[in-house]
Amino acid sequence: MRTRLLPLLIVLMAAVLLALGVPLAVSVAGAQQQNVVVDRIDDTARFAALAQFVTASSGVNDSASATNERRATLSRELDSYYDVYGIRAGVFYGTDTPMAHAPRDWYLPETGEVREAFEEALLSRRSHDPRQVWPWQRNRLVVASPVIRDGDVVAVVVTDSPTGPMRSRILHGWLVVGAGEIAAMLLAIGAALRLTGWVLRPVRVLDATTHEIASGRLKSRVAVAGGPPELRRLAGAFNEMADNVEDVLEQQRAFVADASHQLRNPLAALLLRIELLGYELPEGNEEIASVQNEGKRLAQVLDDLLDLALAEHAEADLRVTDIGALAAERVAAWAPTAAAKGVRLVGDCPPTTAWADPVTLSSALDAVIDNAVKFTPEGESVTVTVTADGETSTVVVTDNGPGLTDEELTRVGDRFWRSGRHQNIKGSGLGLSISRALLAAGGGSLSYDHHEPGGLTATVSVPRSPTS
Repeated sequence: MRTRLLPLLIVLMAAVLLALGVPLAVSVAGAQQQNVVVDRIDDTARFAALAQFVTASSGVNDSASATNERRATLSRELDSYYDVYGIRAGVFYGTDTPMAHAPRDWYLPETGEVREAFEEALLSRRSHDPRQVWPWQRNRLVVASPVIRDGDVVAVVVTDSPTGPMRSRILHGWLVVGAGEIAAMLLAIGAALRLTGWVLRPVRVLDATTHEIASGRLKSRVAVAGGPPELRRLAGAFNEMADNVEDVLEQQRAFVADASHQLRNPLAALLLRIELLGYELPEGNEEIASVQNEGKRLAQVLDDLLDLALAEHAEADLRVTDIGALAAERVAAWAPTAAAKGVRLVGDCPPTTAWADPVTLSSALDAVIDNAVKFTPEGESVTVTVTADGETSTVVVTDNGPGLTDEELTRVGDRFWRSGRHQNIKGSGLGLSISRALLAAGGGSLSYDHHEPGGLTATVSVPRSPTS
């Protein structure tokens, strides 16, 4: 869940930072250019004031030498301005003739931004602000101001500035903004990690505890600590539910155990009376024999019920066990029974260790091998094979019996369930349930599948290392 929630939060925070950062970067660029434009306006205003002295006339006594001196002063100012700042500047009459300009080889072009600004200033107003210049553009910045005398435009001051320094300052401002965005993003990611961890930690604990309970560890509980109040209340409610479920299961097990135990004595007395009654009847009476068989079957069911109740409540005694040796021992123990039925029992049991309860595993193998031999026709074989991979060790028992249908496979191991085709074969239908419960307590499992061309495959799996 964290891998899905965290990217969503990061994308949302990145979108918010971009929504704030892009306008800020545009504002930085605009502010830098506005500062330059204001400086150029001040410069053109100063040059326009000097140009007014050049065009001014004191009367008939005003000599040409005075006018030339003023023009020379203006030219020196423009030359100095160009030498210091590298900005082309000039004062031009309405006929495009320069009054003074620097550098001396710079004249008004026929087209372009300089011409547009010049013609706009001829209309008695300053040229409009230039378009925004971005760091990747090499445009120049043109500002033109009119020189007005007696209400008429007598000349125009034009400045044509390079934008390299301004673009550098814009880029530097953007780098500062970008660094701030990155720092804010890292801070936001750290906050998102802490937030998702705080929110999802109770969910992870709840998920792990649920898995443990589903695996049979009913004592597992959720530690109610940390996280939002809603999840803490959920954890508390889950613990209460788990306590109630465990109590119900414990009562059920206790009832089954008590009922099985209490019924055994009356049933034993009843069987004894039936046996005594049989002495009064003719020898070989079929009804008495049938009643005795049913009584013994009922006694076996009660014993199995008691074993099942104890199995579901017992704790597994797990240890490192040689599965191969244990399986070979069970094959040797069942070989006489199989031979008496005309079934060949074959074992392939190389040494393999696993983490298991030897008694539990022996009981499970007994139940599985017993079923395989019981349902395998005479002349066929039952094979017991031990294998291991990286995480589990398995004992696979295959037979060549009638097998089960797909629907029947889903019910194998259910309590008291037996296939309709096998109702007349001895058994209570609890042996596999007991084996499955005992194996699950130690992290093992018991599963079934078809065996081609016919028969059944039973797989007993146990972990090779301790389960957490």
